[in-house]
Amino acid sequence: MFFVFGPSGQIFKGGPENLDKIAAVRRVLRPQALRTRSLEISDAAEHAPAAPAAEQPHPGRVANLRLQDAVSAYTQTQQGPKRAREPLTRVRDVMSHGALSVPPDLRVNDAWQTLAEHQVAQAPVVDALGRVIGLLLRADMAPLDLLPEPGAVKEAIELARRPVSEVMVSPVPTVAADTALRRVASVLLTTGLPGLPVTDEAGVLAGFISRTDILRAVAADPPLDLWSGPGPQA
Repeated sequence: MFFVFGPSGQIFKGGPENLDKIAAVRRVLRPQALRTRSLEISDAAEHAPAAPAAEQPHPGRVANLRLQDAVSAYTQTQQGPKRAREPLTRVRDVMSHGALSVPPDLRVNDAWQTLAEHQVAQAPVVDALGRVIGLLLRADMAPLDLLPEPGAVKEAIELARRPVSEVMVSPVPTVAADTALRRVASVLLTTGLPGLPVTDEAGVLAGFISRTDILRAVAADPPLDLWSGPGPQA
């Protein structure tokens, strides 16, 4: 199930085939994927400095540990998997929980700083009750008119002081957690958005699903399964 929310509340509920009839749900240029904290942690681990030589384990001990791991893995294969591998088919299976959000009255320059600190390229815009009313894209916060020309620095500063509500995508489509992933992929391709806020029917934010989340699921275990079984109903 998909919804469309704006500052006045819900203006659409239904399947993705009618989303393009909502004029303000436009195709967005230069989409950028959401980077989750788990990915940041893995990146940090890859670039972490190596341990001092004194702390490095002895080569013979490393070989013994690897042999033990291999024997253990072989034993587990004989015993069979502890639980069945279930395919990922719904938004709830791959969505990011605890998504960053910003209020509509936040200034553009402050929002830019917030997104930069969290290393994300977009954030749902929510009202005081936690309901989604828009989507803020970093690409929309730095249009060409923000690049000051000689003698126009003052005007550029005023543009940076605009509230988020003036640059956010709104109305914005959102998706329910039990929606089939292939329907989400279709909407992302149609709108050009980098992801969708995940909400309930009232528009309360529950998380975010991005292109990166879906691509990560393709390479994950258990596998992403878009086509087996009966067709999705929502």
